Amino acid sequence: MRILLIEDDTVLGAAVRDQIAAGGQSVDWVTRLDAAGDAMAGAGYDLILLDLMLPDGRGITFLRSLRAGGNVTPVIILTALDQISDRIEGLNAGADDYLVKPFDLAELSARIGSVARRYSGNPNPIIVHGALAVDLALRSIRSDGRPVQLTAREWALFEAFLTRPGQLLSKAQLEEKLYAFDTEVESNTIEVHVSRLRKKLGAAVIETERGLGYRLGSP
Repeated sequence: MRILLIEDDTVLGAAVRDQIAAGGQSVDWVTRLDAAGDAMAGAGYDLILLDLMLPDGRGITFLRSLRAGGNVTPVIILTALDQISDRIEGLNAGADDYLVKPFDLAELSARIGSVARRYSGNPNPIIVHGALAVDLALRSIRSDGRPVQLTAREWALFEAFLTRPGQLLSKAQLEEKLYAFDTEVESNTIEVHVSRLRKKLGAAVIETERGLGYRLGSP
């Protein structure tokens, strides 16, 4: 999952960014709405974390603009505005969840997982795929009952396949899932990580459509 964090508080922003990265997801962090617009013009995001009070405008206006333009990317509002009227305004503007500062980072991770499962059509955090049992909430995998350890990058790719069963994903789409990690995305990065996933999870777990991309294999 690739997440856009829009937050001008540098202490909180760094903590949220590190929490997301530690969970194996990629995150781009911006502190202004104009920078958020530029980021969204250049990349596709699976989720937006949105502060409401930013140096160049109100997050609620930004959210309304997104929804008016047909953008359905899930949005979780992160704000110090704690009145019921503020919550109602945020949800009515198109937010999927509303979290009041200060909040526990573990709760944020749980909210992110909940929204992601809702949009992927998997409200149950446990997904069974052949011999694999995947807990999306805990980000853990068992193969025939044995735990399998994935790196953050491997998880980011496998989650992309798992939440889009049957969908063909191009190399460019998969590379987007890795851009926010620290190391550079090389030309053969996707091939290398797909090979590692097959070794850890089974040769048939990911199918290759030569010249087009990859998809989750049949259970």
